[in-house]
Amino acid sequence: MKKVLIGSAAAVAVAVGAFGAVSANAAAPAAETRAAVTADVSNRNLQQTTHLTVEAATKAAQATLKAAEKENQRITVSVVDRNGNTIVTLRGDGAGPQSFESAERKAYTAVSWNAPTSELVKRLENAPNLKDIPGTLFLGGGAPVQVKGAPIAGIGVAGAPSGDLDEKFAKAGVAALNR
Repeated sequence: MKKVLIGSAAAVAVAVGAFGAVSANAAAPAAETRAAVTADVSNRNLQQTTHLTVEAATKAAQATLKAAEKENQRITVSVVDRNGNTIVTLRGDGAGPQSFESAERKAYTAVSWNAPTSELVKRLENAPNLKDIPGTLFLGGGAPVQVKGAPIAGIGVAGAPSGDLDEKFAKAGVAALNR
């Protein structure tokens, strides 16, 4: 019995020591990671861009949903950044299952071409292959968010009975960013 207790105590001591060493190593960053990485912002190879915050994107999406609710429409709204990455998507109560992907694709299309998707639908007459570009959806309901004429985000809406209504609600989201 005495040997078992001594062996158990030794095992616990080794385990605590090993845990302490691992904890100490995990808590202390390596010297290389402590060094700050800096870049000269006046370097002509760097470019600064404007982005929507999550808070601003959410504000726009909520304003879009409210505009649709006032007209008893069940929609989904998606806000994407300049690169087409989704910042926020809100699916309104009762919105159809197809509306989620459609809203994202309309937002992506609007920001990609810096134009409302209703205008882009008209361009299909001259360039029908545009619709073959992956991730795009050429239906009314997408609106770009611009700063000094340059696109920084896109808002896409899907679920209303027409693209005109979807786009009207998307523009309400854009307008909310100016308040």
